[in-house]
Order: sequence, then structure tokens, then C-alpha cells
Amino acid sequence: MTRLVLLHGFTQTRQSWRRTAAALGGRYRAIAPDLPGHGSAAQRRPASFSACVAYVRALGGDDFTLAGYSMGGRIALAAALALPSQVRRLVLVGAGPGIADPAERAARRRVDDELADRIESIGVEAFAREWGAQALFAGQDERVAAAAHADRLRNDPSGLAAALRGLGTGAMAPLWERLGELAIPVVLVVGERDVKFGAIADQMAERIPDCRVVVVAGAGHAAQLERPEEVAAVIRDTP
Repeated sequence: MTRLVLLHGFTQTRQSWRRTAAALGGRYRAIAPDLPGHGSAAQRRPASFSACVAYVRALGGDDFTLAGYSMGGRIALAAALALPSQVRRLVLVGAGPGIADPAERAARRRVDDELADRIESIGVEAFAREWGAQALFAGQDERVAAAAHADRLRNDPSGLAAALRGLGTGAMAPLWERLGELAIPVVLVVGERDVKFGAIADQMAERIPDCRVVVVAGAGHAAQLERPEEVAAVIRDTP
């Protein structure tokens, strides 16, 4: 059975993929780890994309499908480019290849560092409320929002701060110019309400040789939380 590695987003844990994995119908052997700084993998030192890629390689083995959401999607993209002979398929949910402009990236790095300091200052409960109140998650069903909040509370502030400093968008080397290297089927999943990442997905699709964009009706940025069955169907149907 083909392995499927599922990478969660910032502030989430492996539990965020539970409903999607259950909806896969046994086609894959699903592996959903806690990424550095999150859940059981909390750590105080900043993580790195290279360390995450090595971790993904160990989890997936010689032949696996890779899927990731938001921060996990950025890691998944980096891993797919670093492991071309091992990653057979790639599914990205609400994810992009980083910030191309150096000045904009540096500004985002400063914002990420300030936010990391704030997380350590106010604690995980207060931060979880602030994070969930972003316009990015507007329109989520109350049940979905409550489950996402509960998942965020599985983290600790020092771990989240370390993850943001090492794996935030500002810390990521942009991969726009490398998208053409992807020689595997790629699916970019975006929620219907996620205008920002819908535009990013369209731009990415122009550069990736074998790529399709799937818009999940009624969903926002976290499509795998809001519509897990639809996202599972996309993963199953990826050739």
C-alpha cells in the first residue's frame, strides 16, 4: 500500500488530518506527524526546512504521496523538490512557494519574529483566540472553528514561537523559480472563499508542468478541515 504523508499547518497538530485520513477509504497508508514545534514535537529552538525535509524522507520511504496544508504545504513543496525520486504525487492545500521579493520577505520575517515574541508573551490560549479570529478563517462553521481552536490548544507557546521563527513564510527561501522542476502530478487545492491563495494557485499552475487547480466549494483557507471528504477525494483521484 502506498504511503501518504500528511503535513499540517501552523498552530495545528497531526489531529487536524484525522477526518481527511478517515475519508480516504484505505487506498493509502496515511502518516500524519506532528511537525517541529507542534503537539508532541514541541521544541524551543527554531526548526528548519532542511530538517523537516529529512524527517519527511524518513517517514515516506522510497515511494510516497505527499500532501500538506499552508505551512505544511510549503514544507511538502520543498520536500518534493528535494526528493524527486521518492515523492510520486503532491497535493498542496492553501499553500504557496514563498515570497519572491527580498524586501517583502525581510519585512515578513520581522513580522513573524514579532509574532513569535507575542506568542511567548501572551500564552497559547490567548494566541489561539487571536489566530482563529483572522479574516483568513472567516466563514468557518462553528463546529469546525471549535475543533480548530481545540487543536491549537494542544501546542505550547515556546514551540509555536520556534516553529514560526524557523518555518514561517519570512524564513522560507522562495521556490517560484523551481516550480518547473516538478516532474510529478501536482494538485493545488483551494477553498472557494480563499481568494488570496486561489490567485497564488493560478500563478503556480502556470509554472508546473503537470498541474491542476481544484476549488472546493463552500470552503475557506482550511479546506481540509471544512470539507475533509472533498479533499480526501482529490487525494484519492490524484493519478
